Order: sequence, then structure tokens, then C-alpha cells
Amino acid sequence: MRKTLIILTPGFPENEADTTWLPDRQIFVRVLRDTYPELNIVVLSFQYPYQSREYWWNGIRVIALGGKGKRGLLRRLLWFKAWHKLKQLHKEYEVVGLLSFWLDECAFVAHQFAQKHRLKSYAWLLGQDARPGNRYVSRVVTDGSNLIALSDSVVAEFRKNYGVSPQHLVPCGVDPAMFALQPISRDIDILGAGSLIPLKQYHLLIEVVRLLKKDFPAIKVVICGKGPELQQLEERVSRYNLAANIEFKGEVPHPQVLALMQRSKVFLHPSSYEGFGNVLLEALYAGAYLVSFLRPMNEPFDRHYVVADVQEMAQTTAQILADKNRDHWPVLVYTVTQMAQGIMKIFDLPLTVMPQFDESAVQLPRTISAR
Repeated sequence: MRKTLIILTPGFPENEADTTWLPDRQIFVRVLRDTYPELNIVVLSFQYPYQSREYWWNGIRVIALGGKGKRGLLRRLLWFKAWHKLKQLHKEYEVVGLLSFWLDECAFVAHQFAQKHRLKSYAWLLGQDARPGNRYVSRVVTDGSNLIALSDSVVAEFRKNYGVSPQHLVPCGVDPAMFALQPISRDIDILGAGSLIPLKQYHLLIEVVRLLKKDFPAIKVVICGKGPELQQLEERVSRYNLAANIEFKGEVPHPQVLALMQRSKVFLHPSSYEGFGNVLLEALYAGAYLVSFLRPMNEPFDRHYVVADVQEMAQTTAQILADKNRDHWPVLVYTVTQMAQGIMKIFDLPLTVMPQFDESAVQLPRTISAR
């Protein structure tokens, strides 16, 4: 029987062209497949796609349960359906373990199934699930041995809120193969990318641009993403007479976001909370300078400026834009291959084949650990 890792997730791309749905998670799954070609990977997706069906995504079997976010009795029926699928997979394959994206209903079902069948099961804390009010913590967590944190900040947040420290740490990483190699003109001064929701605080990015326009009247800013805050943000841009400076791109396919990063001088990330946004590492590898309010890891990254408020964010960005001698060499912090290795180390699976890429022009990544 083929060794199989089952990944449980709230959502997964409905096809290979769906690059905007959790791009960091789907890159991880794809590179995990490439790094461990002898390992069979099955994805069990609870809520999205909205249709209950099975399909193949980049050679990986995906079982969509079609939950559509329903609650009450229908939610419990979804868990029963997930359990039934897990029983079928357990008979069909040699299951080496269950990996849940986020500590949520997926982790709850996986934990219960793993206990019954004596399987390894880990929940990967990815950000919001480490904050207060997670009702699944008491159902899944005992001593933290079955928890993987995405960053040092997630470890600290979870410990603060629940008194338990996740015992494993696997940060996110970038796939260097997804970036263009040719030199690109840096014609965008500031780039922002993410969901336009209150948590991301894109109104503060607009405030920064308002302050910078005094010294950089032709400043060019691009914001990628969609969300309920769009109209308010557009109204703020109009009120500050910044329509000629700020362009809203809407939801952009992930490869195009990376291309925009390679055209940008500064990536501003005004979010008030983040598990470890992969866009931070992608922006650094794209050669942009990163300015944010948050530090995901205890160890600082090169060209990442952590600021305290809007005034400092504007001052730091102004200094970067004014420096005509700056370069835009890629900064590689962690690779997604290292992330795959970190996860598989926890499951005690050895590395078989490791993809290669050219490291000649980048900073070597820091050591990734599964502790």
C-alpha cells in the first residue's frame, strides 16, 4: 500500500488556474509533491470548492466535501461525511499521518480520527486560529505536542491566549522558480497586496502616501486585493486627491502579484495582525524593501523595517525612496522546500528527492527548524 499523507483544509483551489485561493498553501502542497515524489498526497477540503466532488489538481487527489459554510446540523453532517472519507482512505492507503491547515473543524475531525486509529495528526497554526476565542483548542490541544506554529509570533500569541506552547515551528517559504530572472524596471514606488478588510488596515497605507506626496508628488502606488473596505478606501483616496497616485488592481492572479513585486521599490504591509504573511517573504525575494508593523520571527530579516506607527512608516519609506544608491537584490529567507522538509521531519519521513535552484545571486536561507 502506498504511503499517504492526508491534508485537511477549509478550502482548496477548484482547479489549477485558481491561483488566488490560498496561494501559499497550494504552493506548499505542490512543492511537497515534488520534494517527496514517493509520497501520495490526498487533500480533503471541507468548505470550498462549494460542490461535493473529487478531482485532480497538479496530479494530487482532492476530495471536496462542499460544505459552503453551512452551520448547525448540516455542519455536523459534514463532519460525518469527512469521517467516512477518512475511513475509506485509511483502508485504501497506508496513512502516515493527518495534517490540518489551521486549528479548526478540520483539526478536530483529524484529531478524533487519529486517536481512534492510532495515527499521527498535527494542526498547523497559521495565524487567526492562535487568537482568543478558538473553540476548537479545548477539543484538540493538550500539551502542544500536536501543534505546528507558522512563526515565532504565532507561538507567542497562542501561549498568551491559551497557556500552551506549540512544540513545533515551521515557517512559510518562497518558491524561487516562480520569479522572473530578467532585470525588471522598478516603476512602482509602493505596493500593497492582501484582502481589503479592517484587519489589514489599508487606510493607513493611504495615510502614508498622503504624507509622502509632499516630497514625492509623482509617487506611484499599486494595491492588489478585494474586500469590503474597497469603497471606503477609494473614497479616502478621492478625498486626499490621490487618484493619480494610487491604483486599485482588484484581485490579481498570484503570478502577476509576484511580477508586480519585482517592479516595486517598497512593499508596505500595514496589517495589525499576521501569522506570517507569505507576501512578506515573496516581496523580499522580489527585491523590494519591506516596511511593516509586525515582526513574524524573533530573528530580523535583511531589508525588513519594523515601524511603530504611520509617521515612522512614512519616514522609513521616504528614506528608502530617496536613496538613489539602493539595490534590489533578492533576499531569500526560507524556501518552500525547507518548509516541506520541516513538516515531513515532524512526521518522521526521510527526504527522497530535493529540487534544485540557482542560489548564486541570493542570500542563503536561515535554518528552518521543527522543534
